[in-house]
Amino acid sequence: MRIGIDCRMFGLKFTGIGRCAYELVKHLIETNKKLANPHEIILFFNKNEYSEFPETKNVKKVLVNAQHYSLKEQTKFVELLYKEKLDIAHFPHFNVPLLYRKKYTVTIHDLTLSLFPGNKMTKWYQRLAYHIVIRNAVSTAKKVIAVSENTKLDIIKMLGVSPEKIQVIYNGVGPEFKMISDTAKFKPTLQKYNIKKDFLLYTGVWRSHKNLPRLVQAFKILKEKYHLNLQLVITGKHDPNYPEVLQETKKSHLQNEIIFTGAVDEKELVHLYNAALFYVLPSLYEGFGLPILESMKCGTPVVASNISSIPEICGEENAVLFNPYEPEEIAEKIHLLHSNPQLQMKLIERGLHRATEFSWEKMTTATYNLITNLK
Repeated sequence: MRIGIDCRMFGLKFTGIGRCAYELVKHLIETNKKLANPHEIILFFNKNEYSEFPETKNVKKVLVNAQHYSLKEQTKFVELLYKEKLDIAHFPHFNVPLLYRKKYTVTIHDLTLSLFPGNKMTKWYQRLAYHIVIRNAVSTAKKVIAVSENTKLDIIKMLGVSPEKIQVIYNGVGPEFKMISDTAKFKPTLQKYNIKKDFLLYTGVWRSHKNLPRLVQAFKILKEKYHLNLQLVITGKHDPNYPEVLQETKKSHLQNEIIFTGAVDEKELVHLYNAALFYVLPSLYEGFGLPILESMKCGTPVVASNISSIPEICGEENAVLFNPYEPEEIAEKIHLLHSNPQLQMKLIERGLHRATEFSWEKMTTATYNLITNLK
């Protein structure tokens, strides 16, 4: 078979989707090597990723240079897809060219832009383009992959896709996320970001559905009502489209206790997960919620929202859950865990076990079987 994979979002700089595409390709190539008659794998890259990806046997790189929602996506990319005479293509993101009508599968990670369009897609034509593209992707695909049962239900309800057409395949979490028993290894990271106390950690983007202003409000309650001597560490690149995060921080008068690290590399991220007292995810919507598993693998208790896919990924009794719309409740649940060392130990133990149930190998095997067995 000639299997094509859209790798225009590929690597860690694209956060969740880029990580998923990277892990899928890496493990798919390893699986393919072991076959007596390997498949031909064709990877479609934009410039930077094309240059960085090594030459590999039975793998062909194709330079596309077509950004998402661009005219080139609908013209040049389509031409290249047809030129390669693929038996099947897989799109790890919903930006499938509208005129591509050969056999393909698509992964839908979430419907965030449908529920929380945010401050970026503000023009009417941008919203229209999104709705046209995602509906085309799921309607003309042979099979749709959802990364959680919650996302599957969203696809059924909001996009009108038949349940039989959707297969749930969970994302994984890699071996690089692990407990570090030698605390000296992550001290340089703590010193770099001026972290001097026990701290709560949030990792990710700053978009509106991530609910960071309410996290800041909850942190203020923890300081003033419960008198907890903690810091709050928020990673992620500062996004000028979402000024409310910094505005709420200034309003709280806790600028000295809230640390914005900016973007951190993977090594520093693992250090922060290990060093954190708790990982807090106040999100209003997640398609999967990969940081939950990353923090669990690093032995850090999770305090998170009780909505969307988050309870599903956490699993029963593996995390403390709260109503993300209520800062008082967020603070109350964090305080509850802070005052209960036995519960902390229980969550560490259960979280470590829960994280072992997810792997990129499992994700790749399930995706590979789906792709290669489609009629």
